[in-house]
Order: sequence, then structure tokens, then C-alpha cells
Amino acid sequence: MLSNLSLQTKENIFQQILSKSALFVAAVLSLFFLTLLLKSLPALWSNGFNFFTGTVWDPLTGEYGAFSLLYGTLLTSVGALLLTLPLALSIALFLGEFFRQGLAASALRLSVELLAGIPSVVYGFWALFVLVPLIRRLETTLGIVPFGVGILTAALVLAIMIIPYAASLSAEVIKLVPQDIREAAYSLGATRYEVIRRVILPYARSGICAGILLAFGRAFGETMAVTMVIGNANKMPASLFDTGNTMASLIANELAEATDPLYVSSLAQIGLLLLAVSALINLAGRSISKKFSVET
Repeated sequence: MLSNLSLQTKENIFQQILSKSALFVAAVLSLFFLTLLLKSLPALWSNGFNFFTGTVWDPLTGEYGAFSLLYGTLLTSVGALLLTLPLALSIALFLGEFFRQGLAASALRLSVELLAGIPSVVYGFWALFVLVPLIRRLETTLGIVPFGVGILTAALVLAIMIIPYAASLSAEVIKLVPQDIREAAYSLGATRYEVIRRVILPYARSGICAGILLAFGRAFGETMAVTMVIGNANKMPASLFDTGNTMASLIANELAEATDPLYVSSLAQIGLLLLAVSALINLAGRSISKKFSVET
């Protein structure tokens, strides 16, 4: 049947399929936003601005303040990103510049990709059996109440989870740096360290920045592994060793037991806030990435 159509008609059909596919993504995002907004309206009217500044989340008294949850989310995700950056960049340089071919390189690359595919609940189990006892021992040594679980444990497991995302994408970008630029730098007498610092990293920094943002987005919205090790205490964490909670973990923990309409609406408002902050982070990241691209 398609063989009977003219080339122009086939071209139009192909363009229609592409445009409808792109519009589908925008429609799904709009549907997410509208659903959360409509579900949040009762809480928006009832909680007011106190929702954003309050630090108490207590469904029994009807107090729904999200600031401590937002703080816990940012603390764990930013902490994980800071822990990840040196290791992820080192792995990316090793796989993208020093160890690009061969059986061992393929095995290392496969290991990184497998780490990215492990379900988050497995990371949570591993953290409970390995990280929590280690942190508890450290807390005992430092004279801190040995919870084991808390902000630091959550940040550590998140850091391990997002390393593959930042490292894989950055390694692929480093590989794309043109070989003639490298050779030109070497011909001028530059050492390998100088080539990496002054040629490869500046050329690839836009892509590296995109990989870091992808990893940060993964950490920001992670639920299951964090829920298992953060302590799930709805309060402002006093230190990295204290227990706390994140917005995603709160929704996962409390949605099933929420029966009061205002309670459900407040959880939807948490979801709306999570979506809004994620969008702001993505927009800021795109701006930074674009700036780096122009400068190169």
C-alpha cells in the first residue's frame, strides 16, 4: 500500500510521525503537571505559604510543612554529587582517554553499565548490610549516637548509584574529542596531563556537564534506596550523621496510609514541588551547558 504513495506523501507521513512523537512527550509532561496541580489545590488553599517554610510534617495535627523535606532532598543529592564527581571524572578519563580498546577496557565498561542497571532496592539492601554497619562504627568512634542510618549513609549510597551515569556519558564525550586537536597539542610539546587539562576537558566540558546533570537528576528523585537508609524522620537534620527524610521517600512511605483528603492533597503538593525543583535544576543545567558550549 505504501509503495503506491508518492515520495512527497511518504515524506509528509514521516514528518507527521516525528512531530506527533515529540508532541506526545510534551503532552505527557503537561498531564503530569496538571494532575499534580489539581490534586494539590485543596492543600494549596489550606497550607498556604507555610507549606514552603514550615519544618513540621505531622498529619495527626494537620501541619504540613515541606522545608525540612526539601532540605533533606537537596542535602543528600548534592552530597552524593560532590562525592561522585572526582571518581566519575577519573573513570571517564581512564575509559575515554587512557583505556579505550581491548578486552579489559570492554570488561570495565561493561561493569560500569551493569552498575547503572542494578535496581535501587538492591543498592538499598547492600547499604543496609555494608554501609550502615560501617557508618555505625564510625559514629561510635566519633562519640556520636550510632544510628547507622541517616543523611550521610543516604548520600553515600546515592553517590555509588549515580557514578555510572556521570562516568559513562563523560567517557563517551571525551572519546569524541577530535584526534587532530590532541596531536596538535602533542606536537607543540604538551605532556599528556597538559593535553587533558587544556584541550580535552575544555573541549568536552559541555558533555561532561550534561552527564553530571543526568546523575544529579537521578539522585534527586531516587526513592527506594534512600528510604531504606535515611531513617525516615520528618525533621530538620542537625548534621550529616542525623536521620532525616526526602520528598520522594515521604510520598513512598505515606501515600498508602493517607486517608484524609487534605493529607493526600498535601502529598500531591510534595510531588508538585519535587517536579518544579527538578525542572528548575534542569533549566539551570541547560544554561550552564549552553554557556560552556559557546565558550568552546
